[in-house]
Amino acid sequence: MLNPISGSMKNEKSRNSFSGSIGFVLAAAGSAVGLGNIWRFPYLAAKDGGGLFLVMYLVLALTFGFTLLTTEVAIGRKTKQSPLTAYSKLKDKWGIVGVVACLVPVIIMPYYCVIGGWVVKYFIAFLTGEGPQAAEDGYFGNFISAEVEPVLTMAVFLFIVAVIIFRGVNKGIESSSKIMMPILLLLVVGIAVFSLTISHTDESGVTRTGLEGFGIYVIPSFEGLTVKGFFTVLMDAMGQLFFSLSVAMGIMIAYGSYVKDDANLVKSINQIEIFDTVVAFLAGVMVIPAVYVFMGKEGMEASGPSLMFISLPKVFAAMGKVGNLIGCLFFAMVLFAALTSAVSIMEAVVASLMDKFHMSRLKAAAIETGVALVGGIVVCLGYNKWYFELTLPNGATAQILDVMDYISNNFLMPIVAIATCVLVGWILKPQVIIDEVEKSCCKFGRKKLYIVMIKIIAPVLLVILLLKSVGILTVI
Repeated sequence: MLNPISGSMKNEKSRNSFSGSIGFVLAAAGSAVGLGNIWRFPYLAAKDGGGLFLVMYLVLALTFGFTLLTTEVAIGRKTKQSPLTAYSKLKDKWGIVGVVACLVPVIIMPYYCVIGGWVVKYFIAFLTGEGPQAAEDGYFGNFISAEVEPVLTMAVFLFIVAVIIFRGVNKGIESSSKIMMPILLLLVVGIAVFSLTISHTDESGVTRTGLEGFGIYVIPSFEGLTVKGFFTVLMDAMGQLFFSLSVAMGIMIAYGSYVKDDANLVKSINQIEIFDTVVAFLAGVMVIPAVYVFMGKEGMEASGPSLMFISLPKVFAAMGKVGNLIGCLFFAMVLFAALTSAVSIMEAVVASLMDKFHMSRLKAAAIETGVALVGGIVVCLGYNKWYFELTLPNGATAQILDVMDYISNNFLMPIVAIATCVLVGWILKPQVIIDEVEKSCCKFGRKKLYIVMIKIIAPVLLVILLLKSVGILTVI
């Protein structure tokens, strides 16, 4: 086991670190605020009874999410290592958990860049006044099934991310986060406020307003709710936390390793929780009222790519001339969110290669860029030359992107989180993390909650989530 004083101090001298807590919070929040917040959170909220999902998500964020986030950041700072090597530093023979944790971002990065390329395409379309064309039936399908353009937009997105990573922790990750995150927040707030003010009368003479859509979003609906339905909402909210907080994929361990020993971890983690939850909530305010106004309740059932790249462009087109501007601002915001998340995903891999194989940042970043480029091309080909349909254990129909997403998010991430809970809760004991959190003389306010969550509640919930994801548990 790592000597927390000598090992930490030895690596601290040669390891880059965030210049302050603001840099860490913005970078970590940037990782958390990604595509999952913007296209998955609103859909789940609409599907799962609006306010009921929000309340459950908030409770889980303050308990389950807080536990995993605290654990990973503390592991990173304690070991001064990235995910690939951090677990073996904590406990001999537990390095396999680090390997799996590092494998997650390796799998996610290629398809995330492909989706980032789609965002680039739509941002350019609205920027150049082609928003109405983007709203036409078949536009999205024709684009992603093309053989060249999706590869080019993916490469552009990957290039931007790689440049930021090449520049390092301070000049790259921290500096870009300090620029992109405030802009992103301003755009989110601005579009959310606009979404609440709009109204539309359809062909049948029915007028719907943004405030009515907001009511559907925030007021809990218990109509027809069963025990099975309650557990479905619970599992959806918990699954969303993986996306929202970037836990169980090594990212927060990597970022935690760059946090200085005198930083107040409790304060920083609280700020990350607040930032992420507020943006996730505002993402719903941006999307749900607007979709409701122009497409009714049935329009709110769209999820994933169909919500962002099919439904929303139609909403912007229905707004008239101002729709092109709103669409441009929206996809600019989505692009910033995608970039900050992709940067964190890539950094988890690059930091792991640097720590494990003692590579230079330049070499490690070049290798991961190459892997992501090749993987991204494969994902793009999955919509044309290599198209196939496969039924996943959870019943979903998938092709290459969906398969990669399923393996990383539905299978590997719960396994990493369960293993982390077992290691910290039962083998090392929670006091190891508590000591790390409190070593900068800050009070760990939710200490008792943390102990109960890491030892019992979180592992049980995670096992249920894993069994449901792989199709073994079908009663909920």
